[in-house]
Amino acid sequence: MALMDMMQAVLEDSGLMTLWQQAAPWLALDERQLIFVFATPVFIAVTLWEYLRIRHDPRLMDAREAVRNFALGAGYQVTELLFAGVIAFPVYALCYHYRLFDLELNGFTGLLTFLGVDFCFYWMHRASHRMRWFWAAHVVHHSSERMNFSTAMRQNATNIFNGMWIFYLPMALIGFNPVWIGVAYAFSLVYQFFIHTTLVGRLPGWTELLFNTPSHHRVHHGRNPGYIDRNYGGTLIVWDRLFGTFVDEDTREPPEYGITRPVPSNNLLVLWTHEYVDLFRDMARPGAPWSRLRHLWHPPEWERPATTKQSPGSGE
Repeated sequence: MALMDMMQAVLEDSGLMTLWQQAAPWLALDERQLIFVFATPVFIAVTLWEYLRIRHDPRLMDAREAVRNFALGAGYQVTELLFAGVIAFPVYALCYHYRLFDLELNGFTGLLTFLGVDFCFYWMHRASHRMRWFWAAHVVHHSSERMNFSTAMRQNATNIFNGMWIFYLPMALIGFNPVWIGVAYAFSLVYQFFIHTTLVGRLPGWTELLFNTPSHHRVHHGRNPGYIDRNYGGTLIVWDRLFGTFVDEDTREPPEYGITRPVPSNNLLVLWTHEYVDLFRDMARPGAPWSRLRHLWHPPEWERPATTKQSPGSGE
């Protein structure tokens, strides 16, 4: 018996393989998660390289914040790993079961998967800025006042619970396998990691025309009045050009990073939850139930008009 066969026999006799086969789908440890596992050492290495280049400029790099950003990213990955399989995956499986077409994976459908995921990402990302419920989770990514590779890891552990994954469900209904969707989404996020930097200037014209680049994404993270809520694209910038949300970076107006209402604490729990607290506080103000609920889908800056008492005999 070969050594590999002996090792396999040990695993099978232990019962671990059966347990793993049952647990893996629930944990959603699919190709998407494996891509992130393999990419993380690359992310760390690139971040260290960038740190050595800009560590002397506190406007661009703060080592404590960089560590905190990776901790935020780890929290995001843990909740995705534990809960995606019981929250999102069953819904995707249901949609795929009632799919309109049976699509075989090949070069053409692979390209369609990439384009479809990127198109859905644009609308998901746009909604996460313009609908306060989604912004409550996304805001943590924008709350840093620095732009570097570690900022890409600054994610919210509540993402899986607030439902931004619903934007990709139409693809499963069409007939794209949810595993393909997850793989395309993972590669999109890997790509987007590398556009969170100030070290790369303008790229060749055709690249800037088609793809989301560091220059375009610096605009997206800017809180300058002309930069807010622009350049939502994931891998491609063509969606912003098509739907009127594109703004070019102006060298005369460098982006000021962060959000208009800075977070009062660097505590991880506060960073994850501060906008939810503000949202529910606004919803708790007196008013009709429907009026209170409007906070969920209105833009983050929207304020509900103050209620006024009717004067006696006003007839209103």
